[in-house]
Amino acid sequence: MPSLKDLRNRITSVKSTQKITKAMQMVAASKLRRAQASAEAARPYADKVETVLGNLAGAAGAGGQAPRLLAGNGSDKTHLLVVCTGERGLCGAFNTAIVRLARERINRLIGEGKTVKILCIGKKGYDQLKRTHEKNILTTKDGAPFVDLRAVRVITYGAAQPIAQRVLAMFDDSEFDVCTLFYSRFRSVISQIPTALQLIPPELPAKNEQAPSYDYEPDEGEILDQLLPQAVTVRVYRALLENNASFFGAQMSAMDSATRNAGEMVKKYTLRYNRTRQAMITKELIEIISGAEAL
Repeated sequence: MPSLKDLRNRITSVKSTQKITKAMQMVAASKLRRAQASAEAARPYADKVETVLGNLAGAAGAGGQAPRLLAGNGSDKTHLLVVCTGERGLCGAFNTAIVRLARERINRLIGEGKTVKILCIGKKGYDQLKRTHEKNILTTKDGAPFVDLRAVRVITYGAAQPIAQRVLAMFDDSEFDVCTLFYSRFRSVISQIPTALQLIPPELPAKNEQAPSYDYEPDEGEILDQLLPQAVTVRVYRALLENNASFFGAQMSAMDSATRNAGEMVKKYTLRYNRTRQAMITKELIEIISGAEAL
């Protein structure tokens, strides 16, 4: 049975932890507002790019002029998986959910005899995937095992460009046939949806037959040659923004739960401390009374 001193130390320790988790919750809530605003602001542009690409792709495909980046190279033997996770923990199951989705895809592809290559964006995804698929993980141009975004305080379009350029360069060099991007789509503070999005060849919405018909100058193929690389960058940028908002939402929820659990632990230890103290006082009184009666 712990002594009164041990219980006091536990109560003090839990209260200190509660202060830390409360502070982290407030910081995450503050950062979430900015991250959520950035993610929501990028959605209309990204959706419009998808629509334009869908219409262009339908016209170019009908004329047999679809670029290689749109139509693919006709094979699916080698897959590149770009796994975007957080750089830090203390965010509940946020990182684990993304890695679980990616790992399921990896195991399925390997079971089908495909070659799998993994590009990790974020330290936590690399830490989990290296346990089972370290040999499949690619290094960055600097030789690092993952793309480190910890120094990037604000996710900008420039942060997505090197990642997209690396993917495009690998495709131009025929290092893979299909590229899939894994990230967490932000829905709300308590809901983040792990998502797999095929980058190359892209999965585009079907052409809207009711939409106005346009004549493009130059032709659709030349426009797609310029627009498709930019669309890849836009998709990566959107994934980074959605991931950032999802991370802070998950962290805020996790720290809120930790703060409430710490409060319950303080109440439990305080009650136990008071009962133990009362029992010790009662025991001392009984000893004093027994001693007085013995005299």
